[in-house]
Amino acid sequence: MIVLDTHIWVWWVHGDEHLETAHSEVIEANEESMIGVSAISCWEVAKLVESGRLDLPIPIDEWMRMALGYPGVVIMELSPRIAIESTRLPGGFHRDPDDQIIVATARVHECALVTSDDKILNYPHVETVR
Repeated sequence: MIVLDTHIWVWWVHGDEHLETAHSEVIEANEESMIGVSAISCWEVAKLVESGRLDLPIPIDEWMRMALGYPGVVIMELSPRIAIESTRLPGGFHRDPDDQIIVATARVHECALVTSDDKILNYPHVETVR
């Protein structure tokens, strides 16, 4: 099982050239088991569309249904345990609440986080896929 950071999820769904081969391979390898998408990523995508920072080829509600319907994709709910973990991340993790929740989700579920975010990649308290 893996968790996708929001940008990786969007890049994967769009077949974006920014998605590295290593990321594509680990996603494909987990289609049979589980590809986790944090519930906060759904909110983050919707907010990016709302603010005009992300253009989707179809309306957001259609895109969300399609993107969550990919093989192996499972929405990872924001549980009380994840909410609490996001406020107690060891080692002084940065203050972005979306990233805190995504990192906490990976930590609570004890799985790797697929990201290209340097702040997360350099954070030693979560397993990442580079």
